[in-house]
Amino acid sequence: MDGEEVTRLLNKDLEDEYGTIIQYLNHAYAIGEGEMACDIEAISRDEMRHLDWLAELIVELGVVPSVDRGKMLTGAASVPDWMKNNVRLGKAAVSQYEEHIEAIDNPKITRLLRRIISYEKPHHCAFMHLVAKTRREGVRDLRRVGGNKLARTFSQSFRHEYTVILQYLLHSYLAVDADTKRKFEDRAINEMRHMGWIAEKLADVSGSTELAHDEAGRPREIGDILRIDIDAAHAMAAAYDSASNEFADAAIERLFRRMRDNEQHHAEMFEDLLARSAIDSSQRWR
Repeated sequence: MDGEEVTRLLNKDLEDEYGTIIQYLNHAYAIGEGEMACDIEAISRDEMRHLDWLAELIVELGVVPSVDRGKMLTGAASVPDWMKNNVRLGKAAVSQYEEHIEAIDNPKITRLLRRIISYEKPHHCAFMHLVAKTRREGVRDLRRVGGNKLARTFSQSFRHEYTVILQYLLHSYLAVDADTKRKFEDRAINEMRHMGWIAEKLADVSGSTELAHDEAGRPREIGDILRIDIDAAHAMAAAYDSASNEFADAAIERLFRRMRDNEQHHAEMFEDLLARSAIDSSQRWR
């Protein structure tokens, strides 16, 4: 198998990990806070690690990682049926990884795929347990389509956070300089926290988390990359500042202002990187 076919298979695995993450997070957010939601979020964090490992390997092979979302199983009517879909998704992932291990003649790559399988099998068992547990405890979908103005504002914010997480992760994979890479990863992790805070508030007001995103910026030149990220951070800071003044709730106001301050910090960090890139040749991109 040639290198192009290997990276095609790995990008397929990456896309499906991405789809899995979104499916699991959607389920966790929809059932509200509690032990089961935390368990599902913990599984999704494992899938995020898998995505990160695959992206790093794909970059090592000289290819840009895909940011397209892969396989998801949607349309089930009840939470127990969601868990059944998660069981099916995990089983399909194991089968696909096993097929790719058989097809790829590269010990480094197959070791990684076997490592991922060692996580996927316990996930499969966990979701089998959750099928019965969610049915027994009558767990239901707490979301409501539409919602009030606050719910709509949070939904829009969720979409923005989702978009920049993808954007910052892709930019971290493309960075060669270790410090620059770490800064982008840290920003993505911070945006994931924002997304989690927003999802919790959406559950409080019975809003719906629309797991959709806008197009993530994909330039290859460092200056263009950083300018896109600066613009995104400034735009989000302004949106959160405006939202903080719209609702007569001290806790909501504090949350929006906290996210605004984080976004302003992100913009300043990206501006520093842009200034460094003009004089520092180590600020290179793949």
